[in-house]
Amino acid sequence: MRKIIIIGGGAAGMMAAYSAALTSNNVILLEKNEKLGKKLYITGKGRCNLTNSSDMNTVMENIVSNKRFLFSAFKKFTNEDIMNLVENNGTKLKVERGNRVFPVSDHSSDIIKSIEKALRDLNVDIRLNTKVDKPIIEDGRCIGVMIGKNKILSDAVIVATGGMSYQATGSDGDGYRFAKEAGLSVSKLYPSLVPFNVEGERVKALQGLSLKNIHVYIYNNKKLMYDEFGEMLFTHFGVSGPVIISASAIIGNKDIRRYRLCIDLKPALDNEKLDERILRDFTEQKNKQLKNSLNKLFPTKLIDEVIYQSKIDPEKKVNLLTKEERHRLINATKNLEFTLSSTRGFNEAIVTKGGVEVSQINPKTMESKHVKGLFFAGEVLDLDAFTGGYNLQIAWSSGYAAGEGAGNV
Repeated sequence: MRKIIIIGGGAAGMMAAYSAALTSNNVILLEKNEKLGKKLYITGKGRCNLTNSSDMNTVMENIVSNKRFLFSAFKKFTNEDIMNLVENNGTKLKVERGNRVFPVSDHSSDIIKSIEKALRDLNVDIRLNTKVDKPIIEDGRCIGVMIGKNKILSDAVIVATGGMSYQATGSDGDGYRFAKEAGLSVSKLYPSLVPFNVEGERVKALQGLSLKNIHVYIYNNKKLMYDEFGEMLFTHFGVSGPVIISASAIIGNKDIRRYRLCIDLKPALDNEKLDERILRDFTEQKNKQLKNSLNKLFPTKLIDEVIYQSKIDPEKKVNLLTKEERHRLINATKNLEFTLSSTRGFNEAIVTKGGVEVSQINPKTMESKHVKGLFFAGEVLDLDAFTGGYNLQIAWSSGYAAGEGAGNV
């Protein structure tokens, strides 16, 4: 029997504890918060998007950073495995749009209760309100952890402390410090799956406006960096919503100042069809001013901005619009443009981009290649994915691999 310490009681840490305890090891799970899974409580807007039920090839395609590293971990512990574990411990699941998996109850607490039950059934020693100061490393081997002035010795230590996102849940970067002190490299950290700030004040007038069935394009000068169809949201600082959040996973680690966000408000209509639609609306409202004649085409909040970007007098009657002005209106509709200035910070990020460099980690066991007995799992590693349950699957699979690796070495 081996003694294994896990630092961090989030998704990866809980799964590492479960996996390590399956082979009757003495497993101690140390969590500095007052409860396990604090970040899980707020994921999926409090409903916990447990995983994605697509086939594992599709799951792999939705990994953004270092997907090949996860091949072995995904083979060991799949989306079906986490779903079975949760359901076998009392929480029924459902699959929603985009193959996102949630508890039937819509309560993330039920997911945590199920996993906690599995841990207690395996006699995992769960210690809450316990902050680890550092792992103890001697002669190239991790032999335990320091908690204040107290040593807890062990055969292996698994670091599953999370990243820098949602810092209110305790993700303050401890794991990166532990890695650096152990001689491992940590790549630059960026907030990911996060909204963007937009230059200028005009965007504030659009606050709260949600757009569906739009296509967004993001350009660096003329180079297309990202495009996606779906939904987005305007905020007091800029833009958010599914297609925007996903964009940050692709370009959030770049200097995006002056990147152009172009929104096609009517992607189902080409320019010719859109012109026909506008002419039809104008014919019905020929004596109206432009500002009062676009309600069928756009949400009320958006009309002023579309006219502003069209450079047409809003007071002008629609029957007096020239063909060239109408084409400017079409262009604004198909290319409503805003200038991005930066991403929001870690407090609003769903995950962290960057982390412990995976070239230093054994992908089958999650053990450091340089320090024996020291393992890493979850967001602390340089692994991230799009929204839809994929990031949690990284946590479950890497946590399972780390627990198994630590338990069998």
